[in-house]
Amino acid sequence: MAAPRDEMLTIPQVIEEIGVPRATFYRWRQLRKGPKAIKLPTGAGRLGLSEGALWIEPV
Repeated sequence: MAAPRDEMLTIPQVIEEIGVPRATFYRWRQLRKGPKAIKLPTGAGRLGLSEGALWIEPV
């Protein structure tokens, strides 16, 4: 049985979902405090929905 595919969100979608300024999101990523993203051949970044959800859940 195949594993379910993870929905991929654009970076603007993630920023809107978590409600932080774009600069903050990119600063977190630069500091390696953000979720891992994949880079498409077009250069656009995508984040898995499950990866982002785990990242924004309070600890």
